[in-house]
Amino acid sequence: MNRPDDAPGDDELHAFVDGQLDAARMPALLDWLRENPEEAARVASWQVQRLALRRLHRTIDVGATPAALLRPLDRLRQRRVGLYASAAALLLGVGLVGGRLTAPGAADRPPALAAAGPAFVRDAAVAYAVYTPEVRHPVEVGAADEAHLVQWLTNRLGTPLKAPSLLAQGFRLLGGRLLPGADGPRAQFMYEDAAGQRVTLYVTVFDARHAPAETAFRSVRDGAVESFYWVDGRIGYAFSAALPPADAMAIATAVFRQLSR
Repeated sequence: MNRPDDAPGDDELHAFVDGQLDAARMPALLDWLRENPEEAARVASWQVQRLALRRLHRTIDVGATPAALLRPLDRLRQRRVGLYASAAALLLGVGLVGGRLTAPGAADRPPALAAAGPAFVRDAAVAYAVYTPEVRHPVEVGAADEAHLVQWLTNRLGTPLKAPSLLAQGFRLLGGRLLPGADGPRAQFMYEDAAGQRVTLYVTVFDARHAPAETAFRSVRDGAVESFYWVDGRIGYAFSAALPPADAMAIATAVFRQLSR
């Protein structure tokens, strides 16, 4: 364990959240966060707040960065991308999915971290808050490789998955990603409409011994975000959207009908 005088201060933690932390310092900071789950939860809440603020301005196009400015940074960026990918998994796996956001000070958390419902629905709300604001990398695998995406997630979760079509509801598939979970990997499919509004479908596969008994189609609202969820056998689904209630219900119902066995 790190010595107390090695613990990062708030300035360093904020630099980490803002993507400004020195890459050489990152491994030690990640180790410290793993050993201090309450601090990991606090840092995760800052990240969600930051992404929520970014989302307010995502319609502003600042243009592409000139190639001449990008080339000298390519090697450093590749290093940072790998480290921050590890950081994202840590914050989801240690700070969020592990359920440690019930620590003292929970009342001060941003709304997206206080969603009600079963644990996997809370995880779905967090994943929605973290990834829907992303402009350049909202998904790991894009819709152009939908067959590969579905097969990859099927293999990782160990059960056949399907990406519902929401074209009739005005949403196209953007793609999806693999996420960590407390008891195994999770999947997230993301969709976007012509106005840039995004919705997500979060999928988890439960151990047969621990599958929730409740299977009904239900919903929970957390601020502007509503999550509709249900359990079909060992598979749990959570559809999250920040839409008018009637619109969110209509799309969630379409998803439910396509996926119900």
